[in-house]
Amino acid sequence: MKRLYVVGIGPGSYRGMTIAADEALREAEIIIGYSKYVELVRPYYPDKEYRDTGMTRETERCTLALALAADGKTVALVCSGDSSVYGMAGLIYELAGEHGDVEIRVIPGVTAALSGGAILGAPLGHDFAVISLSDLLTPWETIEKRLRAGAAGDFCMSLYNPGSHKRTDYLQRACDILLETLPAETVCGLAMQIGREGESFRVLTLGELRDTAVDMFTTVFIGNSQTRVIAGKMVTPRGYRLG
Repeated sequence: MKRLYVVGIGPGSYRGMTIAADEALREAEIIIGYSKYVELVRPYYPDKEYRDTGMTRETERCTLALALAADGKTVALVCSGDSSVYGMAGLIYELAGEHGDVEIRVIPGVTAALSGGAILGAPLGHDFAVISLSDLLTPWETIEKRLRAGAAGDFCMSLYNPGSHKRTDYLQRACDILLETLPAETVCGLAMQIGREGESFRVLTLGELRDTAVDMFTTVFIGNSQTRVIAGKMVTPRGYRLG
């Protein structure tokens, strides 16, 4: 059987994985992924063969997974969060033309917008946009357009990859763009270390968010005009009648 699972493992804890993800990893003979994600699943599947690569080696990782599957192995390529949301599923399909006899099964996972939102309360109760602030693969000019469009459309927003050692001011720059349209009092939230040791959250205003330090393990939430704080949590009402 030539089968490749592209598995979203959720935020990283075993409890955060779906049953389908667990089943795929149990069936797999070989588990492949970015080194940090491989280490998250290795304790739960110790009898598997593992292959891992570092950051920015996504094409190499996917090519290896396809080659091993084409050789008759049952392979699982693991991705943080959801396998299609900034994950490897798209790249696998792009490369699969060279291995057309491999059966590809995409297994969804809980992306950070959802797992982080659960920590904060209910920040994405209405229409929302997910935007990555990483400009490794997307020009910053495009990211700026998407931020402005989200603000103009009164979308709630979940911002991925808000900062790193090399991108210390990207969230500040994003907030400055949003503040062109949104009031400084807009309710925002931070979800840190989702599903892992040290998990925490913070509710704050857009004005406060601008001067807040974040890292790659933080997901940022921007509220819309209806978002408010209820019992210390960030809530965006859907608009249901009360009573």
